[in-house]
Amino acid sequence: MSGSEPGDPRRRRLRRMRAVAAGLLILMALIFLAASLVSPRWGAAGYVRAFAEAAMVGACADWFAVTALFRRPLGLPIPHTAIIPRSKERIGDALGRFIVDNFLSPRVLDAKLRQLELAAWGGAWLERPQNARRVADRIVAWAPEVIRVAPASALEALGGAITAAVARSVPAAPTASRFLAAVWNEDRVQPLVERGTALLAAYVTDHRGVVLEKVQAQSWRWLPKWIDRAIAQKITAGLIQLLSEIRAPDHPWRRSLSSAVETLVVRLAEDPEFRRRGEELKQRFLDDPRLGEQLQRLWADMRRQFDGGWADRSDALEGRIERLLCDLGGWLRDDPAVQRTLNTSARVFVRGVLAPRRQEIGRFVAQVVDGWDTRSIVERLELQIGPDLQYIRVNGTLVGGLVGLALFAVSRVLGWV
Repeated sequence: MSGSEPGDPRRRRLRRMRAVAAGLLILMALIFLAASLVSPRWGAAGYVRAFAEAAMVGACADWFAVTALFRRPLGLPIPHTAIIPRSKERIGDALGRFIVDNFLSPRVLDAKLRQLELAAWGGAWLERPQNARRVADRIVAWAPEVIRVAPASALEALGGAITAAVARSVPAAPTASRFLAAVWNEDRVQPLVERGTALLAAYVTDHRGVVLEKVQAQSWRWLPKWIDRAIAQKITAGLIQLLSEIRAPDHPWRRSLSSAVETLVVRLAEDPEFRRRGEELKQRFLDDPRLGEQLQRLWADMRRQFDGGWADRSDALEGRIERLLCDLGGWLRDDPAVQRTLNTSARVFVRGVLAPRRQEIGRFVAQVVDGWDTRSIVERLELQIGPDLQYIRVNGTLVGGLVGLALFAVSRVLGWV
C-alpha cells in the first residue's frame, strides 16, 4: 500500500487546512501578547486577552487530540497516543465485522439486489457507446495475453464446457422455430427466391446437353434421336418457363411453400413431438466425437490468428465488439423476461455463494488491513479525514476563546477579577 503522489489534491488540501489552523493559533498568540501589553492602559483589553488566552488553550488541546490519532505528539512517548498505528489490527477486525454485518448479510444483499435491478442497470450502462467502447478495448487488450498464457488444454476444455452447457440449455426446436421465422421474412425471402430461380433457369439453359443425355438414357433404344432431342427441348423449355413463373410472388407454389414454412415454424415452437425429436437430434450432435475434434481444430486456428497479425485486426474487432455490446445492452434494458431471469440468477448466486462466505470475506478484509504498512495506512487515513480534523482545531480555537471570554465576563461581574 503506497503513499499518495506529491501533487495529490488531498495532500494540498490537508496542508492548507493545517496552515489555517496553525495560523489561527499564531494569531491568537499575537493578540494575547498585544492585549497583555495594552491592558494596564485600556481596561477592555482584558476581555480580548481572555479570549485569546482561552483560544490558545483550545487550539493546543485540539492539536494534541488530532495529532495523537496518527502519531506521538512531538515524538514523546505519551500514553494513549498514536492510536491508529497501535490499533491497526483492531481496525481491521472492526472493518471486517462492519462489512459482514452491514453489507453481506443475506437480507441486506437480497434487498439491495432487488433495489438495483442489475440487469436493467447493466443494460443501460452497457448501451452507452463510451462504456461499450471501454469494455471492448479491455477485451481486445487482454484476450491475446490470456490466450497465450493460459494452457491450451485448459482453454479448450473451458470453451467446450461452455459451448456444451449453452447448447444443452437452449431448446433445439423452439430455437430453430425462432431462427426460421427470422429468416423466412418476406422482405428477405422474396429477393432470394427470385435470384435462385433466375440462376437455376440460367443453369438449365446452359446445360441443355445434360437434359438430352438423361432423356436418351431413359428412352427406348429403337426411338429416333431426333425424338429424344425434341423431348429434351420440351423438358428444358418447360423447366425454364416454370422457373420464370415461380418468380412471381403470387404463384401457387410460392403460396404453398410459405404456408408449409409457417406451419413448420408453429410446430417447431409448440408441438411436443417436434421438441422431443429436436432434443434427440441435438443430443446426438453433441455426443458425436467429431464435434470435439472440430472445436479443437477451430481453437488451434484461433490461437494462430492471435499469434499472427492480431494488432492489424484489433481495431476492426474492437468496433464489432463495441456494437455487439451496445446491442446486448439494449436487449438487457428492454427485455423484462431476460431481466427477471438475470436478476433472479444474481440473487441465487449471492445467497448461495457470497452470503455463506461472508465471515471468510470479513477475515480477509481484516488480514488485508493488518498487512498494510503502518506508515502508509496512517498517511492515507490522514489524507482522507485530516482536513476535517483540522476544522476541529479551528473550531476548538474559536470555541475555546468564546468560553474563556464568557468565563472572564462572569468573573468580572461577580468581582472575582
